[in-house]
Order: sequence, then C-alpha cells, then structure tokens
Amino acid sequence: MPPSARKPSHPKSYSSSFTSPRSSLMLRRRRLQLIAILILGAFTFFVLFSRIFSSSPGRPPLGTPEAVLVTVIDNHGYSEEHIEQIKQNRIDYAQRHGYAVFLPAKSDYNFNIQNAPSGWACIPAMRNAMTLFPHTQFFVFLGQNALIMNKDLSLASHITSRERLESLMLRDTPVVPPDSVIKTFAHQTGNEVDLILTQDEDGLAQRVFILRQGEWAKFFLDTWFDPLFRSYNFQKAEEHALEHIVQWHPTILAKLALVPQRIMSSYNTVPVDQGDRGKFQDGDFVVRFPKCDSVRNSECEKMMKPWYSPPNKEGQ
Repeated sequence: MPPSARKPSHPKSYSSSFTSPRSSLMLRRRRLQLIAILILGAFTFFVLFSRIFSSSPGRPPLGTPEAVLVTVIDNHGYSEEHIEQIKQNRIDYAQRHGYAVFLPAKSDYNFNIQNAPSGWACIPAMRNAMTLFPHTQFFVFLGQNALIMNKDLSLASHITSRERLESLMLRDTPVVPPDSVIKTFAHQTGNEVDLILTQDEDGLAQRVFILRQGEWAKFFLDTWFDPLFRSYNFQKAEEHALEHIVQWHPTILAKLALVPQRIMSSYNTVPVDQGDRGKFQDGDFVVRFPKCDSVRNSECEKMMKPWYSPPNKEGQ
C-alpha cells in the first residue's frame, strides 16, 4: 500500500459545537430544575401573600372583631329612652375595645321559640351572631337587664386569656350550688374551655355567658335549644334546661368553666342572709338586676335608670 493511502494515526477532530447525548440530558435536567425552583418560589410567595391579606384558619381576615356582644332587645313595656340607653351601653364598650355588637329584636325569633318563654331567644340570637361573624373568636351574651359598668376592662385581660381564665376557674366545684354531685373538672386548661359561666346562690347564672366560636359551640347551642327541652315545663325554662345538659352531658361539662360571680355578673341587690357575696362593688365589670325577672318591665326600668352611667353605685 502506498504511503499516501495509509489511514492517519490520529482520529479526525470533531467540531466543538457537537454535544454528546449525555451532556444534552444534563442540560435539560438543569433547565427543568430551574423551572421547578421558579414555580416553587412563586407558589410560596402566593401562599404567604394569601395568609397575610386573606382568610386562613390561623389568621382571621383584617377587620375581624375579637368579640361580639349579643343582647336580645325587648321593646315591650320600656320607654324608647331606656332601650337606647341599653344599646348605647353595649356600643360604647365595644367601640372602646374594637368589638362588634349584635342587637336583634326579640320579635325576630318568635318563629324559632314559638310558644316557649321569651328567654329562649338568646340561643338562636347567638347562632345568628356566629353566622354573621364567622371568624370572631368570642361571643358574649348579655341579657337586656344588665349593664356594663367598667368599660376599661377588656375581655382578654379580665376573663378570656388563657392565663387569666386559669386563675379564675372554679375547679372541682358543684355545677349547681350548693351540693350538686356533678362538679367541674379539677384538671382543665384555659384552651380546653369553650363556655364560660358563673353561678349565684340558686344555680347557673345564664343571663351573662361567653362562648368560643367553633363546631362545639354550635353543637352546644343546638343541644340546649332541643325542642324537647323547650316543650318541657322547666320551672325556669332555659336556665333549668342548661343546668340539666351541663350536669348530664359530659361533652358539655368538659368544655365548661365556672368563674366567680362578680367577675362578670354582679347583682345590684342580694338577700340579706347572703352578705356581700355576688353584690356589685365599685370596679366590677357588669351589674345585673335579678328582680327584673319577676316585675313589670316599667318597674325594671325604674330600677335600672339610676345606673345608666353612674360613677360609683357601690352599696346601692
């Protein structure tokens, strides 16, 4: 073979623009990784943005009130001035602390309670409020025959914060005084409580109570409002029905906290043999007028009028 016909001993060099299949695959993977990182970053930004500016289970929408005050208004037998004083009492307190108020008329619930005593209206009113304010944490029912006296006290600092509530809770205490065999739980934390009540010398004082928003609260209200209880001839209607379900339904007792009476439902007068237990003293949060439950509305108005905005009603 002539020398010119020999194959070169060095292989032919290829163009530097040629890319091997392996290099092409690696480049494609890098591009896909970059796209994935960009998509993940955009998704993370969207989630964070949504949690800050919209609703989420852990953070209510901006402007959501921490609490709602609920009072069912009965106009019958009261002057227009008195009704306005009752409403303004709630509004003034709520505005001071950024709460909301819900003041429906008793007649709004005539269909719900039908022939049952009017006191039952507190239950559909609370359900109504919870629907209107689905992200609000606490709902305070305040009977019409009560006035907020110390408007400087916030609910959190005075009652509902975990530390404060745990310092107030009456543990291992008869639910219905003086000697109910059913007692409040001895070991319970504030975070486990969804219903806050107090009691007087006769039983539970349900004309002022606090309920935490949630599925349990709806279950509790539905149980309390059961048609069987409304049709049953309880001596004190919804009050005795509440005492029944609290004592005989462990799922309700487990979420209940009792606090001392003067924390949220002091009385303007108490029986002489009771001393000062439960009687309003200067600085108390709320004063209630128990005699209003048994006298004409016009007489109740006369009792409450001097208390509309007094500086100090201790001892009266």
